Amino acid sequence: MTPDRSTTPVRSTTPDRSMNPSRTTPSRRALLAVAALLPLSACGTDDRPADHARRRSATPTGPPPGRATVHRPRLADLEREYGARVGVYALATGTGATVVHRAGERFAFCSTFKALAAAAVLHHRSASGLDRRVTYTEADLRSTAPVTGKHVATGMTLRELCDAAVRFSDGTAGNLLMRDIGGPAALTAYLRGLGDTTSRMDHYEPELHDVPPDDPADTTTPQAIATDFRTLLLGTALPLRERRLLMGWLSRNATPVGARRIRAGLPGDWKVADKTGTGDYGRANDIAVVHPPRSSPLVLAVMTDRPGRDAEPSDALIAEATRRTVAALKLPGLRGRPSASITGP
Repeated sequence: MTPDRSTTPVRSTTPDRSMNPSRTTPSRRALLAVAALLPLSACGTDDRPADHARRRSATPTGPPPGRATVHRPRLADLEREYGARVGVYALATGTGATVVHRAGERFAFCSTFKALAAAAVLHHRSASGLDRRVTYTEADLRSTAPVTGKHVATGMTLRELCDAAVRFSDGTAGNLLMRDIGGPAALTAYLRGLGDTTSRMDHYEPELHDVPPDDPADTTTPQAIATDFRTLLLGTALPLRERRLLMGWLSRNATPVGARRIRAGLPGDWKVADKTGTGDYGRANDIAVVHPPRSSPLVLAVMTDRPGRDAEPSDALIAEATRRTVAALKLPGLRGRPSASITGP
């Protein structure tokens, strides 16, 4: 088990926020809670505009379509070299140029969902509500809990749970955030409100890691999740204060694998805000918004898996896919060596 793989669900304390690992059909009460979370609701406050206005402005507009270019670097070669499936979606927001490779195929979320759960909490509670304290017990720590395991006696605030889930990939923290918004179905509904009609959450950790290949449960696509990151971090789906909080957590990724994936394939002076994920079947993911020094932001999703439940994930594969993807985009300021060496499979 890698440090990034946080597999620590918590039990529900309320019937409408069940953390039962089986797939469930939401009750009427749960559906009402889900409706309250939709970020495009017409009953928003002054800093959360009405539905029609949010649909126009939540996702930042790109350059004219005529300027967009689709690049297809030699990622199939990497798949053969590493014995893996690789999904990539990259968008250079300044030019509209993209890199796509299996960008519409489904891959398991793994721990990348925690960034989206934190965003949903920020939307629902706003920054002013993050000091609410959440209590839990030892029984809730079913697996690794690097941060939450130290605070069972006192509980943690939602702000602290967001930090633990996003920066340290703490599984218990991720589950508590998802429970706070109403469960996996509520997170799916939040993504639908962002315009994501593809991604779906069905389970808490650790059950979401056990989904076999070809099962659509707890999956997204590189294009869908990259677009979610763009909407949340570069658009107006979140108010500025909440957006800065989320960007800050992602920018200070503290997981060991965080330095070995997308960051390892980029020059050291490029700023990266990312969320990694790791799981069975050799699953290794990294989703990022990247700020080159002399270019508009780059949105990048690299998702990988390998045959066999016990297959090892590869950080080097993601780093090399990143290097080839960015080289294909020909972004200004790309010179010299990446920030870390890239080894073979």
